[in-house]
Amino acid sequence: MAFTNVFKRYELKYLLTTQQMEELLQRAASHIKGDEYGKSTICNIYYDTPDSLLIRRSLDKPMYKEKLRLRSYGIAKENTPVFVEIKKKFDGVVYKRRINTSERLATALCKGITPTTQDQITKEILYFIRRYDRLEPAVFLSYDREAFYAEDDGEFRVTFDRNILWRDSDLSLSKGVYGTPILKSNEVLMEVKCPGAMPLWFVEILTDMKLYKTSFSKYGNAYAAKQRKIIAEKKQQKISA
Repeated sequence: MAFTNVFKRYELKYLLTTQQMEELLQRAASHIKGDEYGKSTICNIYYDTPDSLLIRRSLDKPMYKEKLRLRSYGIAKENTPVFVEIKKKFDGVVYKRRINTSERLATALCKGITPTTQDQITKEILYFIRRYDRLEPAVFLSYDREAFYAEDDGEFRVTFDRNILWRDSDLSLSKGVYGTPILKSNEVLMEVKCPGAMPLWFVEILTDMKLYKTSFSKYGNAYAAKQRKIIAEKKQQKISA
């Protein structure tokens, strides 16, 4: 499997029903093609400070924000490529840089342990890690993704994420796919990824179907759910006391 390790693009999000997704795919069928590895389960571990500084800043919708995560395609095994990614967003443009290695070495890197050899992206990741105090695994997030690209422009991609799950325990890419759902059973998160303007044919589909972009952060929703969980547990402790 070939992976790109540097990205610069716009990423727009739309919350659809499964019926809307099916209709959109039918309308776009003559323009798009499924990725060779288009259907996959993506597993992520988001890193943050003990006081959740990165996600709290992100939810304030600043002009610039950044995050660090580990990612695997499917449950990580000994020989599964695991990606260490830094993702930054400035003025609406997303910049992503990543390296792939084993889960053991990826986890060590996120602890700030310097590898014996370093390329430019590894140095950037280490710089990111050392800028923040005590980064640690915060949330596991997984989802089933189906990906497509435009036949006349491979840089224009559309992905559909379903079964988005989060958990704040067993924070490992090798512990299995399970957790609490973020979306309703008939909801789908569509992400449009493009280096510039969207193709006219796709804009016409969105307009005709009255689909509008939304602000949606998987980690942000998981963080909000985690806070609600903490509040509920504290209330229960008071009742039991």
